[in-house]
Amino acid sequence: MQYRKKVAAIYLLGFFVDLVNMFIANVAYPDIARAFGASVAELAWVSNAYILGLTLVIPLSAWLARTYGSKRIFMASLALFLIATVGAGAAASLAALIGWRLLQGLGGGLLIPVGQTLAYRLYQPRERAGLSSMIMLVGLLAPALSPALGGWIVDTLGWRWLFFLNLPLAALALAMAGCWLRPEPAGAVCSPLDIDGLACASLALLLILSGLSTLGNAGQQAVGCAVLAAGLLIFIRYVRGSSRKLHPILNLTLLRDPLLKLAMLIYLLIPGVFMGVSLLAMFYLQGVLGMSASRTGALMLPWALAAFLAISLTGKRFNRYGPRPLFQLGALAHGGGIALLLGVTQAGQLPLLTAAYMLMGFGGSLASSAAQSTAFLQTADEHLGQASALWNINRQLSFCLGVALLGVLFNLLLAWDGTVELSGMYQSRHAMHVFHSCFAVAAASSLLPVLLSLRIKNSEILQFLRQ
Repeated sequence: MQYRKKVAAIYLLGFFVDLVNMFIANVAYPDIARAFGASVAELAWVSNAYILGLTLVIPLSAWLARTYGSKRIFMASLALFLIATVGAGAAASLAALIGWRLLQGLGGGLLIPVGQTLAYRLYQPRERAGLSSMIMLVGLLAPALSPALGGWIVDTLGWRWLFFLNLPLAALALAMAGCWLRPEPAGAVCSPLDIDGLACASLALLLILSGLSTLGNAGQQAVGCAVLAAGLLIFIRYVRGSSRKLHPILNLTLLRDPLLKLAMLIYLLIPGVFMGVSLLAMFYLQGVLGMSASRTGALMLPWALAAFLAISLTGKRFNRYGPRPLFQLGALAHGGGIALLLGVTQAGQLPLLTAAYMLMGFGGSLASSAAQSTAFLQTADEHLGQASALWNINRQLSFCLGVALLGVLFNLLLAWDGTVELSGMYQSRHAMHVFHSCFAVAAASSLLPVLLSLRIKNSEILQFLRQ
C-alpha cells in the first residue's frame, strides 16, 4: 500500500472515532437523564464538554506537530483519549461524566487537524476532492451507525457501553499509527510558542462555547449573552494582537482566502443546524411520540444511504460543476428534509420520517462534502496546518452553535407555552407545536447558504481545477 494511502487510512479512522463521540451520546440522553436526574440543559454538557476539549486543544496542533513531530502527537492524543473513554463509561455522576468527556475531547482534539494536515500534504489540489469524498464517505458511517447501534445498546446493555465501544477503534488507530506513520523529527528551527496568544485564544474559545451552551438553558439567557460577549471581546483583542506577531498560535490572516471563509460559513449553517435539529428530534420522537431509542437511532440508516449518494456525487462532479451548484442543491434539500418533520405527528409515520432523514442526509452531506473540498483549494502546503486548525475549530463551534440557538428558541417556546419537561418527557398537549416551530425556523435557515453561495466565482474555480 502506498504511504499516502496508509496516512489517509489512519486519518480516516481518527475522524471516524471523533464523529462517533459526537453522535453516539445523543440517543442515550433520555436514559442518562433518568439515571442522573438531569435536565436537557445539563445533558447538553455531555456533548459540549467534548466539543470544548476538542476546540481548546486544536490551536496547539500546528505548533505541537512542528515541535515534537506529528507521529508522537497523534499517538499521545490517542493514549489520553483511551484513558478518558474508560472513565466516561464508568462515571458515577453527571459531573464525572462531563469531566471525562472534557478529557476525551482534549485527547481526541489533535487527531483531526494533525491527521488532516499529514494527508492533505500528500495530495495535489486537483486530487483533494477525491480525498475529501473518501473522508466524508468514511465519516458518514459514524453518524449513521452510532445512533442505530447505540439505540440497540441502550435498550439492551445500557448507556455506559456506548463509551466502551470506542476502545477497540481507538486502540486500532493507535496500533496503525505506531506501525505505519513515519517518524518526523522535531523542527530544527522551531518557532517559539505564542503563550500570550494561546491563553487569549483559549479563554476566548472557552467563553464563547460556554456562552453558547448557557444560552440554551432555560432562564439563563442573560448570563449566556454576557459570557458570550466577554468571549467575543477577548477574541477581538486576540485578533488585534495576532496581526503584529510573526508566529501567532492561530493565523487568522488565512481567512482572507474567500474560499476557506465561505466554506466555514456554510459548515456553520448546515451541519451545525443539523446537530441542533438531531438533538431536538431525539427528544421529540421519544419524549412526545413515545418511540424507542433503537427506532429513533435507526433513522440515521436512511440518512447514511442518502449521504453516501451525495458524497459520491461530490467526488465525481466537483471538478466538473464547481462548488456553487452543489452548495445550493444541498442547502435546499437539507431544508426540505427538516420541513418534512413538521408533518410528523405520530410514531407510525415511518415513511415520512424516512423521507425527512434521507433529504437531510443527502442535502447536508452534499453541502458539507463540497465545503470540505473547497476549503483548502487555494491553501499553500506550508499553511495547511494552520488552515486545518481554523477549519476544525469552526467545525466544533458549528455543532455547539446549532444546538445553542435552537435550544434558546426551544426554551423560550416552552416557557411561553407552559410545557413541563420531566426527565426527557414533555407534559403538554401543545408540546408538539413547540418542536414543530423549532423545526420550521431551522428549515428556513437553509436559505442563507443559498444566498452566500452566489458570491462564489464558480467559473474561476473550474478553470483552476482544470489546470
